[in-house]
Amino acid sequence: MRMNTIGPAEGSRRNRRRVGRGSGSGLGKTAGRGNKGQKSRAGGFHKVGFEGGQMPLQRRLPKRGFVSPRSRETAELRLSDLARLPIDEIDILALKAAGLVPSAARTVKVIRSGKLEKAVKLSGLAVTKGARAAIEAAGGTIAGEPVRAAKAPVEKAWQKTLAEAVAKAQKAKGEKTKGEKATQGDKGQKAEKPPKGDKPPKGDKPPKGDKAPKGDPKGDKPPKGDGASAH
Repeated sequence: MRMNTIGPAEGSRRNRRRVGRGSGSGLGKTAGRGNKGQKSRAGGFHKVGFEGGQMPLQRRLPKRGFVSPRSRETAELRLSDLARLPIDEIDILALKAAGLVPSAARTVKVIRSGKLEKAVKLSGLAVTKGARAAIEAAGGTIAGEPVRAAKAPVEKAWQKTLAEAVAKAQKAKGEKTKGEKATQGDKGQKAEKPPKGDKPPKGDKPPKGDKAPKGDPKGDKPPKGDGASAH
């Protein structure tokens, strides 16, 4: 074998397609693009995934799951990995030095997977409930377990607006109730009446039989003809 005789394997390198070089090649005249249409023009290809205006496949399929931005900062460790370490005092720096967790990891959590038969002392590592029981059963201890601070709930704009509206309505209702009570108190003071037994005596009325006569009797009227004539 010589350098000038070395070449690529047969069939691994194909000649490039030369279009528009006569009808005998099968790619002459229209150069394999067919007659007319958008795809036959120069620059006539649309973006990848375009389906003529209908909803494309990548948008018809639903999204599932997500990728946590903290995935690179957190790591998991098995009990069997702890058993393989030749040291008894284990922290995150020792795990990085042993290559069991990535160098970018900021928090490490020990999960119950595998067996641990020796006593180890963990510091600065988070552990699950099952892993804690297994470590303590083997005579190990856990110290300085990191506590994840709970995020304060962020009040949204619509929640703030709703709370203000409710507070305003309650304030208006309280003022209305207070005004009604004050009005009822004023009415009660004005409507105070003496008790029924202390009513002042009414004026003396004459008995029904002693009524005075209303006028002269009908027989005492002067006759109609006796009047002076008005001529």
